[in-house]
Parts: sequence; structure tokens; C-alpha cells
Amino acid sequence: MAEIFNTDIVVIAAGPAGLAAAISATEEGARVVVLEKTNTTGGTANMGMGPMAVETRQQREKLCGLTREKAFYEFMNYTHWRSDALLVKKYIDKSADTIEWLEDMGVEFVEPSKFYDDSEPTWHYVKPDVGEPGPRAAATMMKRMTERAQEMDIPILLETWATDIQMEDGRVTGVHATNRDGENLLFECKAAIIATGGFASNHEWMKKYTGYTYGKDIFSFEGTNLTGDGIRMAWACGAAPTEMHMELNYRIPENMGHFAIDAVMRQPNLMVNKLGERFYNEGMLGNGTFAANAIDMQKDKQAFIIMDDSIKKYYRRNGLDLISIVHGTSIMEQFEDDVQAALSEGYEHFFVADSIEDLASQIEVPYNTLAETIEQYNADCAGRDTLFGKDYRYMKPLVGPKFYCARFCVAAYGTLGGIKINHRTEVIRKDYTPICGLYAAGTDACSIYGDSYVFLLPGNTMGFALNSGRMAGENASDYVLSDE
Repeated sequence: MAEIFNTDIVVIAAGPAGLAAAISATEEGARVVVLEKTNTTGGTANMGMGPMAVETRQQREKLCGLTREKAFYEFMNYTHWRSDALLVKKYIDKSADTIEWLEDMGVEFVEPSKFYDDSEPTWHYVKPDVGEPGPRAAATMMKRMTERAQEMDIPILLETWATDIQMEDGRVTGVHATNRDGENLLFECKAAIIATGGFASNHEWMKKYTGYTYGKDIFSFEGTNLTGDGIRMAWACGAAPTEMHMELNYRIPENMGHFAIDAVMRQPNLMVNKLGERFYNEGMLGNGTFAANAIDMQKDKQAFIIMDDSIKKYYRRNGLDLISIVHGTSIMEQFEDDVQAALSEGYEHFFVADSIEDLASQIEVPYNTLAETIEQYNADCAGRDTLFGKDYRYMKPLVGPKFYCARFCVAAYGTLGGIKINHRTEVIRKDYTPICGLYAAGTDACSIYGDSYVFLLPGNTMGFALNSGRMAGENASDYVLSDE
């Protein structure tokens, strides 16, 4: 027999979308309970850096002329309008207010940043409590949001996971859950908001719905207990499914253990596939989505980036070519130590060779083709890139004496999509009618990118999580309070 509780809204998961939803709904006057499967709040945002936003105070102070209208059209043109224009517009229009909303909680943001040269400075990375802005800085934002929820007396039940959503006459009437003690709980409510963060930990679903085999042809971040629970519950309620994608990027496998190698070797030097041929303009390697798409089309979904001693010396003297808040110039200081560590442990995705023939043998690429590719590339370095027109600044010949090479594979920040929502964040059926009282936000419902993450506007997925969460909280509270 389940123990029964009563509330207005149950928020399922306490990541960025879930906490944003819970706080927003409570601000509107609704009673909210949050169920979190793990033993902490924050979800995968704890590993991130910050959200996308447009027309913020920080951007104005840096004389950034990007407008909401321009960002909207850049977004829609990037996706070829294969996304919900109303949902995208509402998300972008709300984004600056969300930054102020977070600042009111005590979150501090550093100046907005691009990720690569042609991207927009929309990435508002968080100033962490300790250390410099960088990976995991957004954990400080999640801490502030958790503190705000606690100040508002919002119950956040950790290690308590929703199992199914109760429906009567086509409406949400409750959420069933189980806690760490094995107790069955029923939260009677008028609305539920699903924000469970996708299915990056569910390798079976990954293979079934995206076609990738984890650890073989994709090396994605797994997250924590991201098994598709919310998507499954929504489908059981009659929700229409969406296409489900991986949020693609590229990296060397186990890159966090060899971060300096990953950063230095992803510079815009010669990249070849397993046939020994060039296939991409390496000057665009800063766009992780485009590069990942190109690598995804190659044999075994792999590529090799090659540099030599002369390029290494150039980077020591002048700094890296492609710099971001993730991969700064100072990383070059750690490169030699990382190289020695990789060689001593026999790391199988990094190679050092004394000749092109030796390198071809190590990476199992046809020597004749690789030699011809390098010969043509070196000749082009004296004039122009005759194949892809790469920026001359990045055309550095490979002359040795040592050659360094890293194997780059398709990776992903996580999964995208599963639950179809409308621009009011209502979960909808296949006939586009809303399921009364059911809402979804964040990655579970993030099908707005078409087939490729909109890397042009960095910080997008965290931005969508926060803003769609706020929208879901506000819309759900309107629904339950208007029904009184």
C-alpha cells in the first residue's frame, strides 16, 4: 500500500530544468514536490560551464550587437526551420531574463564567450565558488538554485524516483514513486513536469534509438542514472515521440585522462581518415558539431590529426591556434608530461613516430595514400589549400623529425529528444493535442536542433534546460491554479 501525499505539481528530477521548473512554479503560488533519483541535485549541469542567453547586460557591456531577432534567425536557418519556431523564439526571448533571475539567487557570470571564431558570444559561463571558470563551474549555479528551493521550502526528495504517472480521464492525477528504503509513494497532484535529462546512461536505448554502440563508435559522456525514465513515463501516458539524437562532438577516448593531448592535438593541423585521405577543412575544427558530423561519415567513425616537432615548437612560442575557455593556451605547458604519461601507460589512441611510414604502420593507414596526402598538403602550405581552402594561418607543413598523432572519435555531450512538446511546454499526443497536466523540459524534450546541435550559439542545451524549465513551471502553475 502506497503512502499518499498531496500537492499541486510534481517535478520529476532536480537538474537545471527540474529546479528551474520547481522554483518558477512556487514563485507563481503552486505547491511543488521534487523527486530526484540520485543523492544530489544538479544533474549533468554540475559538469557544465554555463547557459546561452541573448541581449543580456553582460553582452551589452561588451558591446555585443547580437539581438534576439538575429539569434532566432541564425538558429532557425541553422536547423533549416526543422524545429518549433514558437518554442525556439520563446526560449531565446526569455534567456536574458533568466540570467537576471539566476543573478538574483547569487549566481555570478563571467563575460559572455564564443566557443569558436564564427560562433556568437552567447555562452554565459558561471563564476565558480572556487577556482577559475571552466568545466564544472556550473555546479555553483546548481548549488545556488538548490539553496533557493530550500529557502522556499520546496521538498526535494533525494534517492526517490518516479516510476509512473497516474492518469484519469486523460488528465494527470498523481505520480507514483519509490524511495531508497523501498517504500511505495503516491503523490496526488494536478500536474507533473518531466525533466529527467535524457538517456545517456542507457546504452541499450542509445543503440536502439540513435544507432550508436557506446564504447565502440561513440564515446559520449554518460551522466548519472540517465536511463530515459521520464521519456518512458511520458510515452506510457500517450506522448508523441520525437526523433532522438546524440548531441555530437568529437574527442579522443578517455580524454579527461589525457586532457592536454586532446586540447593540443585538436588544433587545425592535417586530419585524415582511415584511408589516409583528408575529408574536412581543419580550420573549422573549432566547430565540434560540424567536425563530429564529418568524422561520423568516415570509416569506423574515426579520424587522425597529425602534427610534428616544428608545429609543437610554434605552439610553444606563439600559443595554440584555436583557443576557448575549455582549451586555453596554457594547456601547452602540460603537453609534454601528458605525452610521456600516455606513452608509458600504452595509451592506444596517441602515437609518436620517427617517419611517415612508421606513423602509417602504427595507425594502420595505407602508407602510399598517407604519404601522397602529406606531400600534397605540404605543397599547399606554400600557397593555398587546393582541396578545401583552409585559412592560410593554419597551413603548417609536416616536416618532422618526429610526428605526433591522435585518434579522434565521435563523442556526445548527451542525448537529445524523446518527448514532443508544444511552445507552452505541454506534452502532446501524435494528433498534437496536449495531455492535460503533463509538461516536459530540458533534454527529454530538446528536439529543437534538427539533426545537429546549434553550436553556433554556445551554451544552448543548458540554456534550453533552464528556460524551458521556467516555462514549464509557470505554465503548469497557471494550469493547476486556474483549475481551482
